[in-house]
Amino acid sequence: MRHLLILLLLSLVQFSFAQDWTIIDSHTISKKNPLSYRDNIEITGRKVAGIIYYDIDSTGVLSVERELLFPQLRRYTDDTANRWAVYRAYLKETLEDAILPSIYVDDRKLVPGKVAEIVINGTLVFKYAPSKSGISIERIFYPSSTQRLFVEQWTIANATDSTKVIQIGNVSNEKEDYGVSGVYTRKVTSDADQLVRLQPNERYTFRIHYSAHRSGEEELVVQDELALRNAFLDEVQSKLVLKTPEPVLNTLFAFSKIRAAENIFDSSMGLVHSPGGGRYYVGVWANDQGEYSGPFFPYLGYREGNIAALNAYKKFYAQMQEIPNHNKNLWSSFEMDGQIPCCGGDRGDAAMLAFGGLHYLLALGDRAIGEEYFPMVEWCLTYNHKKLNAEGVVLSDTDEMEGRIETGSANLSTSSLYYGALDLAIPYYTALGRPDAEIKELKARKQALGQAIETYFGAHVEGLDTYKYFKEHQHLRHWICLPLVVGIPNRKDATIEALFDRLWTENGVNVEKNSDNPEISKIFWDRGTLYALRGTFIAGETERSLEKLLVFSKKRLLGDRVPYVVEAYPEGDMAHLSAESALYCRVITEGLFGINPTGFNQFRLTPRLPKGWNEMALEKVQAFGASFDIQVSREGGKLEVLILAEEGKPLFRQVISEGESVVVTF
Repeated sequence: MRHLLILLLLSLVQFSFAQDWTIIDSHTISKKNPLSYRDNIEITGRKVAGIIYYDIDSTGVLSVERELLFPQLRRYTDDTANRWAVYRAYLKETLEDAILPSIYVDDRKLVPGKVAEIVINGTLVFKYAPSKSGISIERIFYPSSTQRLFVEQWTIANATDSTKVIQIGNVSNEKEDYGVSGVYTRKVTSDADQLVRLQPNERYTFRIHYSAHRSGEEELVVQDELALRNAFLDEVQSKLVLKTPEPVLNTLFAFSKIRAAENIFDSSMGLVHSPGGGRYYVGVWANDQGEYSGPFFPYLGYREGNIAALNAYKKFYAQMQEIPNHNKNLWSSFEMDGQIPCCGGDRGDAAMLAFGGLHYLLALGDRAIGEEYFPMVEWCLTYNHKKLNAEGVVLSDTDEMEGRIETGSANLSTSSLYYGALDLAIPYYTALGRPDAEIKELKARKQALGQAIETYFGAHVEGLDTYKYFKEHQHLRHWICLPLVVGIPNRKDATIEALFDRLWTENGVNVEKNSDNPEISKIFWDRGTLYALRGTFIAGETERSLEKLLVFSKKRLLGDRVPYVVEAYPEGDMAHLSAESALYCRVITEGLFGINPTGFNQFRLTPRLPKGWNEMALEKVQAFGASFDIQVSREGGKLEVLILAEEGKPLFRQVISEGESVVVTF
């Protein structure tokens, strides 16, 4: 009994020292005394992705697995591989801690102290308490910005008052393999000196390099990769800065910018943004790139992001030019350096590309590019119009969930996205000076589709007057939020109740509950939650939306799966897909601030300032051909909207009522 009591007391002491994640500043979180804790994080550069799995046991001992992917190096697949193997044939390897060099202190092998702190700030940092020999350690994981190289940096420090003799074993590991583009060589090397004398309080830093190259390429020349990574982080954090009274929102927004912007890869298509997550690289997808991330990059003003977005639209536009009669659906994606298209069925991809592409073209603020891609927009709109069924909604084989769950012959997602595209097409056609007859036709199509969505999908579902997802469907589903996102408020109250009361869980909005298939009730995709939050803000449900956004943001930033929003569970095991982080930012830009493009140099702003806030700001916005700040503050019982130029000069000021919109023109 006495031993059990001692064990119980020890466990309570351990628990009392363990802390949750905390916010250090707007782009740094920390977890001190992280006992019995495990997680993983993806960190990427132009030619490398690293998913770092870390596990700290109850005594503070850390073990790490490094899943390293070199996405441009395509492997051969074996004869028995399933059809998906060719789409995931990236050169990759998982390396455990056995690969690390041995370190000796005064002729004894170094046993590190316990991990005292984890820090995430665009890199992954582990800080150790001093060991019995008086050596403290800091390890930093980060990718090269431009090379096929991932870096693990060690800094060892002498915390004693005597000189320490450090010996570091050599690391030299090399593998060769054949692949589609030649011989691939993977290397693990270290730049550590074999013998180091550390004076009291002195530090020594060395790096372990995980690299790959193919035959015919020049050998790797290592630069100051940490400085380059920090320069990237500084650039991203200097633009599109969110300032609210809620640190959780400001910080997750800042982290989301990193994850959205870092997942850009060199390819034969030029720079391309890709989802990541260990499965999706050096390719473009109609949903992730066309609909989700593409429209975000103009606001961030990240040059490589805007180029990558345009390259995605360019790839799909090239296919459209091969289908002049609109009698064939688009591929959903172009994977493996754009060489392998996928997947055959119509997910509503033309609606995704129209909705996302129009927002991107308008927000980018470049009329010449807008003119150049007019045929792409026109193709998508014409395709969707030709796919209308007798009841006036758009036919598609499935939606972006690709048949994982039944969607019928016409689903709410595809029709809503087409409606949203028509809404954006009207100001786009107007800004391009298109004939009045064309604009009148778009308005007529939008009105007819809105009526058809109400008639076809509007229904009494599980006791609520909301939407059924397809004609035969009997349950609430997460994508019923999409009419709110595209500005259809008809069934707002019941839809919000369905999302926030019926479908809401500790991980946000579930895909569906009460399904005939119990497995479906376990599924959540963060993209559904992020669209729901964006839509409910747009619909004016500010207080409840903020409440849910704060709960969700705190769990993702400071909970048990940090520091980004994720893809899906159980599929994907909550991978840190990049486009989801762009969607998080769009909850703020389009939801909380209510930015909606109305021209190449013009947007409508409908700010939703929560009752408990006196002000909020979005600084260094880089859209519509300008760089500007948006400041919203209370003015008596109304709101003051102030737009400032980059140098702080006022460009626009107006006092409005709650829920009122203003139009800003540069």
